[in-house]
Amino acid sequence: MNVLDLNGKSAGTAHLPKQFTEEYRPDIIKRAVLAMQTHSLQHQGTKIGAGQRHNAYLSKRRHEYKSTYGRGQSRTPAKTMSHAGAHFNRVGANVPQTRGGREAHPPRVERVIIEKINNKERKKAIRSALAATAIKEIIESRNHQIADVKEFPIIIKNDFEKIAKTAEVVKVLEALGLRAELERTKEKKVRAGRGKSRGRVYRKKTGPLIIVSKKSELINAAKNIPGVEIVEAKKLNVELLAPGTHAGRLAIFTEAAIKEIAEKKMFM
Repeated sequence: MNVLDLNGKSAGTAHLPKQFTEEYRPDIIKRAVLAMQTHSLQHQGTKIGAGQRHNAYLSKRRHEYKSTYGRGQSRTPAKTMSHAGAHFNRVGANVPQTRGGREAHPPRVERVIIEKINNKERKKAIRSALAATAIKEIIESRNHQIADVKEFPIIIKNDFEKIAKTAEVVKVLEALGLRAELERTKEKKVRAGRGKSRGRVYRKKTGPLIIVSKKSELINAAKNIPGVEIVEAKKLNVELLAPGTHAGRLAIFTEAAIKEIAEKKMFM
């Protein structure tokens, strides 16, 4: 593969690691992403005693106080709303079929919602997602605008990690042929539904993923670009490579990141 400089011109070559030769398996990738997403789910459950926080009792015995004996009244537990002498006005309570009563089968906090996946399968999914970053047809299927890009994945010189200004990062990405892609990721739409009131006002596009070898100034500079994500090679995961379970994300590797993946035999 050609290694590009900050101006988008060839500045040497590099070999892709063995991980990029893995067979493309969208089924395993989907399973791994879904399993990973379950780890961020929040447990849900009703409050203990919800729908049962009042006295509701009904007696059918003849001589008991508040008895419904001889009234032809159902056996549903009821609470007294008002009374005039021995005549009581009641409403059903506590049981699921009554207004304001408890839920019949509420979600329980103790339910296990985390899915597990074998380490071998998880690593295979990451390798498969890495392999998909080198296949043009799969990348195009994710609607990435890559008409001006010649080789995949994009490998760039290590000088890229030293950039500290967001504007400079944008210039480099445009030099790599990603001007149309950056224009695409600028677009955002107002979300339909209740998400607008829950901190998810806008729906945004997913853009390129930058993989670096270590913590650097580039991490803070690139994260301000809409749609662009940046991650260290050792923290790479299948959800970053296949957002929404769909592989083929446009990836930009630094030369040092490629070298680290190969030498440390990551995800093998």
